[in-house]
Amino acid sequence: MDMTNTAEIEMHLSAYDYELPQELIAQDPLLDRSSSRLMVLGKESGNVTHCHFRQILDYLKPGDCLVLNNTRVIPARLIGEKEGTGAHIELLLLKRQDKDVWETLVHPGKKLRPGARVSFGGGLLKGEILEVVEGGDRLVRFEYEGIFEEILDRLGEMPLPPYITHKLEDRNRYQTVYAKFDGSAAAPTAGLHFTKELLQEVRDMGVNIAEVTLHVGLGTFRPVKVDDVREHQMHSEYYQVSRESAELINRTKAEGGRVIAVGTTSVRTLETAAAEDGHLEEQSGNTSIFIHPGYRWKVVDGLITNFHLPKSTLIMLVSSLAGREHVLAAYREAVKERYRFFSFGDAMFINPAD
Repeated sequence: MDMTNTAEIEMHLSAYDYELPQELIAQDPLLDRSSSRLMVLGKESGNVTHCHFRQILDYLKPGDCLVLNNTRVIPARLIGEKEGTGAHIELLLLKRQDKDVWETLVHPGKKLRPGARVSFGGGLLKGEILEVVEGGDRLVRFEYEGIFEEILDRLGEMPLPPYITHKLEDRNRYQTVYAKFDGSAAAPTAGLHFTKELLQEVRDMGVNIAEVTLHVGLGTFRPVKVDDVREHQMHSEYYQVSRESAELINRTKAEGGRVIAVGTTSVRTLETAAAEDGHLEEQSGNTSIFIHPGYRWKVVDGLITNFHLPKSTLIMLVSSLAGREHVLAAYREAVKERYRFFSFGDAMFINPAD
């Protein structure tokens, strides 16, 4: 195979497309989180095995380290009215810039120029548009009495992706069982498959569990609009790696264990924080890392992930770890076998042992 030609093909957006029947997009979470299906994809071989998620235990080894993103999704979708006209306004909180100032995505944007004011919950919460920033997002300063988080919990809705059209009956089902720190506009969905009982079984078999934090913005999900993927710019997201987690992951690598990331957000945190030799230190900051074929991996050996949208940065990241042709062949197999796709869908394990 002409490797030069292959590398060039992998830089084209069209190289990450696949056909997905609409009915395979999961609209509701399963009653039992761990009963979703699991496709195991050999990282080197491309071999595919079909099983169920709770069988992930069969593919982990004592001495491995499972890395979880412990961010919590906030009810970031607010519906209100423009003061003066009563026009319907939808606002999505993306990133906190200051105590009461947030970067937001608004709809319809044309109605909200700097100086415009919006009221939510009959005036319980009010916002003023300060400025329009990159990509058309708005900086909004909020006014309220009391505690912002409590008001948001009362007025806000879970910001489900647009491909989910069903109403979510229990907002905790768009939250991992290990979620701790508020800040995400979307869930780290690979972690939705774990129950507390399954995580305890993972610990009991001698697998370490480390936690990192990355507050998921919408940049991960925004469509790639350039033909040459190298020209795509990711939005930045806040991350944090604790000293305890850094030491645990470093020890795992030093003792010959494998680092298994749960979700692409855990991957992006680890690969951002690591030095070139893979060593991790306690740190925090903002990352806009974009991982696609050609990237040199530093820390992550294996990955638990969901099935991602065609032409998305997420399918590019998975292709970087397991090979684009292997991944697309696995996706075609998943369609044929009627797997459930996207946020509430089934899972894939990129198995470093195969």
